Amino acid sequence: MRVLPKQEKFFSLFVQQAECIAEAAKLLSSAIYGGGTQLGSCAAQIREVEHKGDELTHEIMTRLNKTFITPMDPEDIHRLASGLDDVLDMIDAAVGRLVLFKLAYLPAAVTTLAEIIEACSRATVKAITAMAEGDHVMEHLIEINQLENEADRVNRQALAELFATEKNAIELIKLKEIYEILEEATDLCEDVANTIESVVVKNG
Repeated sequence: MRVLPKQEKFFSLFVQQAECIAEAAKLLSSAIYGGGTQLGSCAAQIREVEHKGDELTHEIMTRLNKTFITPMDPEDIHRLASGLDDVLDMIDAAVGRLVLFKLAYLPAAVTTLAEIIEACSRATVKAITAMAEGDHVMEHLIEINQLENEADRVNRQALAELFATEKNAIELIKLKEIYEILEEATDLCEDVANTIESVVVKNG
C-alpha cells in the first residue's frame, strides 16, 4: 500500500497548468485576430479554463502539504505553481479588460502581443514537459526570454505611437492599460522560466 503520493504527480499537474495557459492564450489570440467580435464568448471560455487552473493549483498545494518527500524543494513547488497560476490570471484579466473597454478598434500591436503570449505559452509547456522528463530545458527557457524581450519592444513602440497619435484621452488610457496587461503576461512567463531554471540548476 502506497502511503505517499507518487512524486511524478507534481510534474503532471505542472504540465496541466501550463496546458491551461496555452489553451487560454490560444483563445485570446484567436479572438483578437478575429477583430474582437468574439471577445465575449472568448472571455467565458477563458474563465472556465482559469477555474480549471485554480483547481490544479489548489491540488498542488494540497498535495504539497501532505507529501513528506517531494521531487524538488517545497518552496520551489509553491513558487512554480503560483507563477503558472499568475500567468493564467493575467490572461483572464486581459480579456476581461478588452470586453469591459469595448474598444472601437484593436491596433496591430494588440494582435502582436497576443501572438507573443501564445508563443510564450507553448514554450512554457515544452519547458515544463522537458523538466518533468529530465530533458534539455534551456532552449525553451531562452525562447521565453527572447519572446519577453520582443513583447517589451512591441509594448514600448506601441505606447510611443499611442501617445503621439491618439487624441482621445479615454481611448489612450484604455489602450495603454491593454498594452501593459498583455506585456505583463509575458513578464510572468519569464518569471516561470526563471523559476524552472533555478530548479534545474539547484537539482542538476
